[in-house]
Amino acid sequence: MANKRVFVAFAIEDEKTKILFTGQAKNEKVPFDFTDMSVKSPWDSQWKTNCRSRIKGCDGVIVLVSKNLKNADGALWEVKCAKEEGIPIMGIYIGEATILDKPADLSGVTCKSWTWDNVKSFCELLEPKKYV
Repeated sequence: MANKRVFVAFAIEDEKTKILFTGQAKNEKVPFDFTDMSVKSPWDSQWKTNCRSRIKGCDGVIVLVSKNLKNADGALWEVKCAKEEGIPIMGIYIGEATILDKPADLSGVTCKSWTWDNVKSFCELLEPKKYV
């Protein structure tokens, strides 16, 4: 059986933390893979098309919630896209972020502290996509 795929949305200013976050899975034997569409330059319609395809191909989305997220247009678009596609989403607080840093775009999305158990629990509940 193929690993579950989890898209990671984050503010580009938090890229180092995203690398630590995704690297954590490499230290464990886990049945899921992380992917993202990070860009350092302004994104266009082609990026949106490619990003939507990647999100649709994932079983879930984890959003790294930081003090930078409210101003991260790309990451917030990824959240909107995941909601439109009906992909399960969970937020993970990173750095000094709290519920006060949770953007309105994450309304209705459960956000938890960054612990391996919280990440693992979310990923274990995901239904793997069935490809024909």
